[in-house]
Amino acid sequence: MLKTLIAALGFAAVAAPAALAQTAWPTKPVTLVVGFPPGGQTDFAGRVLLAGLQKELGQPVVIDNKAGVNGNIGAVEVQKAAPDGYKLYVGNGSMTIASHIYTQVGIVDMRQLTPVGVMLQSALVLAVPASSNVKTFADFVEQVNAKSKAGKSIDYGTGGVGALPHVTMELLRERLGGAKMNHIPYKGSSPAMTDLIAGRLDAMFDATSVIAPFIKSGQLRPLLVTSDKRVPAFPDVPTAAEVGLKDFNIVSFIGLYGPAKMPADVVKKANLALNAALKDPMVTKNILERGDEPGGGTPEQLATLTRNHFKTWGDVVKANNIRAD
Repeated sequence: MLKTLIAALGFAAVAAPAALAQTAWPTKPVTLVVGFPPGGQTDFAGRVLLAGLQKELGQPVVIDNKAGVNGNIGAVEVQKAAPDGYKLYVGNGSMTIASHIYTQVGIVDMRQLTPVGVMLQSALVLAVPASSNVKTFADFVEQVNAKSKAGKSIDYGTGGVGALPHVTMELLRERLGGAKMNHIPYKGSSPAMTDLIAGRLDAMFDATSVIAPFIKSGQLRPLLVTSDKRVPAFPDVPTAAEVGLKDFNIVSFIGLYGPAKMPADVVKKANLALNAALKDPMVTKNILERGDEPGGGTPEQLATLTRNHFKTWGDVVKANNIRAD
């Protein structure tokens, strides 16, 4: 009898931690904190997957836009949240740059959040106004060099200091031998795009899905894409490698993250739900039509992507002394 009781107690002692480790998640609504404003690529990633995630998780999924400081406002909120999976972060690759360009405290290091999975990704497109005399990337290089020799510079716009299009153009400037380029930051891509279309800017990088409508309408002319292969939405636009820019494969990615130390079983469930939602034919169609590509894969793949971006853009920020404050 005593032996049986001891054995039972021993089993309970072993089983209890295992039972506690398995979280019955989710049992209530899940909030996706989007670190950028409504209408952009990051917001689209959350909304296009909303129905699929709700179906897979069996609970309502709510979008909460908390924009500011290159996505850091939203990231801070998730970083401080309980690591129970009920508050997740939808952020893009620009957040891997924030730690390098802001000197004040309170900037989230994306490598310390819990990766769940890649939601979508896309190339960047270098575009000029349709009214520009620049027809090809070779023309663009010629324009940049000619202005530099004359002591002038082209004007390029971005959605803000330290955004992915900003550091990408600075990397291109490095590749062109440190040519003169004048950066004009805007409060978001939309006003920058308006000025580019009007010819008040000479050029601009942005995500394929952001710039696609203006290319299709004939308002902008694409010069190259930063993917390793041509984008299906624009089969006639060459890759960076095809125009002579080697090792210029740059991806704009949207990732789903949780707070640090989120339970492994919650991460697994969230990842499975994300991958299942991405397989919906209508979701795939909506993503591809915008010029993006569906994500998916493992949390480890998102972690690797995050680390690689952190290292790459940290080097570019340092080399060009980019600061946001």
